[in-house]
Amino acid sequence: MRLIFIRHAEPDYKNNTLTAKGFREAAILAKRTAAWSNVRGIFVSPLARAQLTAAPCLEAMGRTAVTCDWLQEFLYDVKDPETGRDVLFWDLAASFFTEIPAFYTTDGWLDTPFIRSNPAIAPAYRTVCRELDALLARNGYVRENNLYRAGGTDGDEEDCLIFFCHFGITSVLLSHLTGISPILLLHHTVIPPTGVTVLNAEKDAAHAAHFRAQVLGDVSHLQRAGEPTSAMAAFTPLFQG
Repeated sequence: MRLIFIRHAEPDYKNNTLTAKGFREAAILAKRTAAWSNVRGIFVSPLARAQLTAAPCLEAMGRTAVTCDWLQEFLYDVKDPETGRDVLFWDLAASFFTEIPAFYTTDGWLDTPFIRSNPAIAPAYRTVCRELDALLARNGYVRENNLYRAGGTDGDEEDCLIFFCHFGITSVLLSHLTGISPILLLHHTVIPPTGVTVLNAEKDAAHAAHFRAQVLGDVSHLQRAGEPTSAMAAFTPLFQG
């Protein structure tokens, strides 16, 4: 089983759509996804920027998608400890989050006073993880502690589930799949607009499976088309090579 997460194209947040560049990115992405096969299912965030990104890809693949509320962006505010302003819990200064050891643990980050200051974060995180596990179970991968039991799924290595969503929710889902704190993924990785992230399930003889990341935020389709990588991905210039 292969899981493919695609971030939406460059957004126009103010007008709840994509920028002109974003629409170009989505069209380029559609040429890439048109060649994909063995697709078991496609799932899309309800937010317009994800829907608009998915639309040309679905047309190119001749497929439809399921809209899932749990794939919308994971937007939860906390008080910035330095400024006192409301910020997303994944827009923290390195001088702050690197000094909290629990942020570097799989589950301990949820129990920190900082995260508990917004009581909506922990239940939302658990809900998203539960929804992902339910979907994987319907496709033969049942969560058991930190792995998945893949009974009766021989020969499914090329089968894939595709998710059109957002950077934040992708990081949250990856944290559940890999056992890495989302605080670290949110602050130490970059997924540019239309970035493609691929995880492959690796199974042993006993059908115990875990997911390994092959690529994270790949935008080679943009590079091949001569379309620059969008700057709406990080607070530093991105490599354009």
